[in-house]
Amino acid sequence: MLGRWVPDRPEDVAAVFAKADFPWWIAGGYAIELAAGRELRPHGDLDVLVLRRDQALVRDLLADWDLHVADPPGQGELRPWRPGEVLQPPLHDIWCRRTPVAPWSIQLMLDEAEGTQWVSRRDAAIRLPIDRLGRTSETGIPYLAPEVQLFYKAKATREKDETDFEAVLPLLDAPARAWLAGAIKVIAPGHPWLRRLQPVSRT
Repeated sequence: MLGRWVPDRPEDVAAVFAKADFPWWIAGGYAIELAAGRELRPHGDLDVLVLRRDQALVRDLLADWDLHVADPPGQGELRPWRPGEVLQPPLHDIWCRRTPVAPWSIQLMLDEAEGTQWVSRRDAAIRLPIDRLGRTSETGIPYLAPEVQLFYKAKATREKDETDFEAVLPLLDAPARAWLAGAIKVIAPGHPWLRRLQPVSRT
């Protein structure tokens, strides 16, 4: 057993990361809710995206926390993230709890960057300027841009991902739709969302 989850709320994470001197963004389903401005569904965890190059700063910020890395990724196995250890690809998923007996509350995701560009760990051809990677909520909480979050969700869509797509599709402007469609075509060229992302014709 990996232990139970009681995810933090975005405002809790904002308090934890208040002194961060590196970019970070609420990701996952909570990012979709921050974009939509309303609650959509229950959440089993809470994701925070940071750039891999900032991992030492994250490790210092959470020095008092109990941190474990999924190694190998996606296999249901965790091991401690040792102080001073530099995580290399493909390691990118870190589970965080305040003490070893506390429930897990934050899931850190490490993503790639080159200079001023965010680079998808799924395909290096998919990029975006880092200053376009996120938005900020009305209460000042940074979150992943909905088109980027939907790109992550497109790989293997579940019912909750369809809910998230429906919630924010009307909020995506033409450039965001075009970027998302282009990114999905790289990883899933037959994805059903592509038809929904076509520009609306005006006659």
